[in-house]
Amino acid sequence: MENRASIPAKEPVEFELEPGKVYSWCKCGKSGTQPFCDDISHQGTGIEPKKFTVSVKRKAWLCMCKQTKTHPYCDGSHRNA
Repeated sequence: MENRASIPAKEPVEFELEPGKVYSWCKCGKSGTQPFCDDISHQGTGIEPKKFTVSVKRKAWLCMCKQTKTHPYCDGSHRNA
């Protein structure tokens, strides 16, 4: 069982989030639908996706290096990844 995230990219991605929609952010880094979970690739990694919603429509920088401490949002950790 693997429990370390892969790094699909070292820069965050800007995404417009819709209120009330449930997002499933990939934490393992293996999903083919980055930055979101594809519901398959994390199986066997011991890493589960981060489900989240927002209350208002807004743009956000979503982490792609998977090292952030503020899942799913970028906190600048990619500078050290």
